[in-house]
Amino acid sequence: MKIASWNVNSVNARLPTVLEVLKNLELDVVCFQEIKCIDDNFPRLEIEDMGYNIITHGQKSYNGVAILSKHPIEDVQIGLPGDDEDDQARYIEALIMGETPVRVASIYLPNGNPFPGPKFDYKLAWMDRLNARAKELLSYEEAVVLAGDYNCIPRDEDCYDPAAWVDDALAQPETRGKFRELQWMGYTEGFAARDNRGHQYTFWDYQAGAWQKDNGIRIDHLLCSPQAADKLKSVSIYKDARGMTKPSDHVPIIGEFEL
Repeated sequence: MKIASWNVNSVNARLPTVLEVLKNLELDVVCFQEIKCIDDNFPRLEIEDMGYNIITHGQKSYNGVAILSKHPIEDVQIGLPGDDEDDQARYIEALIMGETPVRVASIYLPNGNPFPGPKFDYKLAWMDRLNARAKELLSYEEAVVLAGDYNCIPRDEDCYDPAAWVDDALAQPETRGKFRELQWMGYTEGFAARDNRGHQYTFWDYQAGAWQKDNGIRIDHLLCSPQAADKLKSVSIYKDARGMTKPSDHVPIIGEFEL
């Protein structure tokens, strides 16, 4: 089973590229972030024609997450528990009923800039809620994959120039610490476990020729419960997507599991 995470940066604005990537990669499960549309405006017909079941948690113009699956989808959780007043569409979770069921979440973690400030405080509070949900999911003793744009650069070698990010919310010790909490509680960071090379990026800004200069950062991650990590064969980054026509500034990260 191939499970991917991809911040598409507006699914409708980039639909031809999205469809081309889905065709090229032949993925079983895809977690989208930043779909940037309400549920009714998601391009269901085009993607359903490729064999996917679809669930979405959309929002007008901003945020928005989705899960696509070639297997049946059950036990859907819309939104991240822990704050009834949070109306930002950043979390969706479901049980994917493949040969071996796997619980998958699509996560769009807050950016947190400018740092310091209320947006960074919201980011840390959101991470606390995510970690609480992740801990609860471990108690299910299921294969769980928490896939998404975490807006966290885990290590200095996961960006092109640490000095350029020293004052950015994505590289703060508090951000990295809360990301590591997921690993301390028992989750495996897929790329780190199966590759772990430095300077392998999932995001290149549209500005200042970042793609051409390979000035990227690695912020899209697959966090796997022990039951999923035991079945994780490989993790790859599909860089070709960044060089396509009208690309997202992120590219897919793909885990291949013996599930």
